[in-house]
Amino acid sequence: MGISLNLRFFSGEARAFPSRQGLIFFFATSCSTFPCAATLAQLVERLIRNEKVAGSSPAGGSSTGGSIFFSLFATPGFSPNLFLMSLADQPPRSRDLSRRYDRDFRADEAYRASLPDMQNKDASQIQGANVPIQHVGISGFRLPMQVVTRDGKPITLECTVTGSVSLAVDRKGINMSRIMRTFYEFKNRVISHELLEEILIRYKKDLECSRARILIEFQYPIMQKSLRSSLEGWQYYRAVLEGTIDNLDRLRRYVHFDFIYSSACPCSAELTEHAREARDTYGIPHSQRSKARVVAEISLGKALFVEDMKDLCLAALQTETQVMVKREDEQAFAELNGAYSKFVEDAARLVYEQFDADLRVRDFVIACSHLESLHSHDAVSVINKGMPGGLSADFHNFRDLIC
Repeated sequence: MGISLNLRFFSGEARAFPSRQGLIFFFATSCSTFPCAATLAQLVERLIRNEKVAGSSPAGGSSTGGSIFFSLFATPGFSPNLFLMSLADQPPRSRDLSRRYDRDFRADEAYRASLPDMQNKDASQIQGANVPIQHVGISGFRLPMQVVTRDGKPITLECTVTGSVSLAVDRKGINMSRIMRTFYEFKNRVISHELLEEILIRYKKDLECSRARILIEFQYPIMQKSLRSSLEGWQYYRAVLEGTIDNLDRLRRYVHFDFIYSSACPCSAELTEHAREARDTYGIPHSQRSKARVVAEISLGKALFVEDMKDLCLAALQTETQVMVKREDEQAFAELNGAYSKFVEDAARLVYEQFDADLRVRDFVIACSHLESLHSHDAVSVINKGMPGGLSADFHNFRDLIC
């Protein structure tokens, strides 16, 4: 059972305060004996449990002179106690702590060397099981960087970076700031898989780890022409460049890519035609915005750009959503959907066909989601190349494919 108090103190005056347990009487013999709220709460809690309590100096007050008396007059069934605590018996503060921020203070080498380093404590300081950790690092730090393009002209984009390393047994932790500090040494370079390899090697050295991983995410713009009106507009694609290095210094490179398209249902199209022919009834087949997410591992000695990922997906699916549209473009898009209607199973196999035939791609996994306009749920599919030890088809975050 708790006690709720709202106290105001006056030097040399006894006051009584009601609580759920009865009355608390407080008497302070001098202003210097005022207790802080935390101290008072602890005293009252232990008083209720009938425990004797060692006093403590009030925050900001003197540690000598004066006494505090607490008396608890309880409701029936509760044992009251009377406590006397002499603050003069308590050890004095070592010094008064400053609450002023010193803008002129500068840390020199000696001062920095004196700072505690909690992450480099010995194994006895590990909490929980003393086991290795596969990935530990920083996710989501952002900065503008130049990103490589297929035509060799870098573009500046906002990049979101995730950097992580492995942590061995008997090691308490890593220096998190080194993930970012090391990466920032390369901030004026053009982002490419070759640069990621340099950073990964540095991660292994600077953080003394056996494995490391980097992912750099950005929205990549590509100019798209309209279907018939010759208008142009920027289409943005979510893309990620990823690099990994293992304990044998083997480097692997990946491109993640999202492609948004329209999927017209073949079944709905046939049913609509049936109603037209059998009953002279007009109908509209359903279609919906859909997304394919592809992760492709690049073959050794090959290059694979974001533009290449877009071209492969477009060749497979055909019905990419449009940026600039006039009436003739909208009509063309309806015809395009009629020519390339597809179930979600078809979409996965069509993208598989394109990536499997490309020698630049060593391995891949594809996830498709059709955000059904007919149903209140989505249709999904996942397919991988199936290489031993390769990318897994264990994709389940379909909510992330909503577009």
